[in-house]
Amino acid sequence: QMCIRDSINAEYGVFRTDRSARIRRERMIFNFYIFSRNGTCLYYEEWNIPKEGRTPKAIQEEQKLMFGLLYSLRGFITKTSPKPCETFTYYKTSRYKLHYLETPTGLKFVLNTDKDAPTMTDELKKLHQEYYVEYALKNPLYKLGEPLGACEGFNSRVINFLTSHPEFKRRVVH
Repeated sequence: QMCIRDSINAEYGVFRTDRSARIRRERMIFNFYIFSRNGTCLYYEEWNIPKEGRTPKAIQEEQKLMFGLLYSLRGFITKTSPKPCETFTYYKTSRYKLHYLETPTGLKFVLNTDKDAPTMTDELKKLHQEYYVEYALKNPLYKLGEPLGACEGFNSRVINFLTSHPEFKRRVVH
């Protein structure tokens, strides 16, 4: 039986052999954010996203929109949840899955993946505990609330951790 590429889902590597069956070719990590409690983007890295139109200003606007989305979702969940102070760990759309971890100090760790990726809560906890705490908080040169780019060892270790994860697949993006 010949595989026919579904034009709607071809961008994300979904193939159909018939109308009811789907086969995943690959899953991906798209981007990773760390926000301070007041909405400052402390860290941002992206992969597998088209580069055209991705000016620094456009990326900064996207970061503001992302924080606004998180703020709104958190407020909505707090108001509509039957239990007080509940939050969410992920939400899923038809194109991607947003994984979320908020620390007791208000830091927000956000990882966007392919919609079929498993829940990445443990990975976000590891990014907080083993990378942020070890290479930012314990760094005497790091000032809280400042971008993490200057933290020695942080950037390279985070990139290595995420790009070596089984859910990370690099595809050529123009």
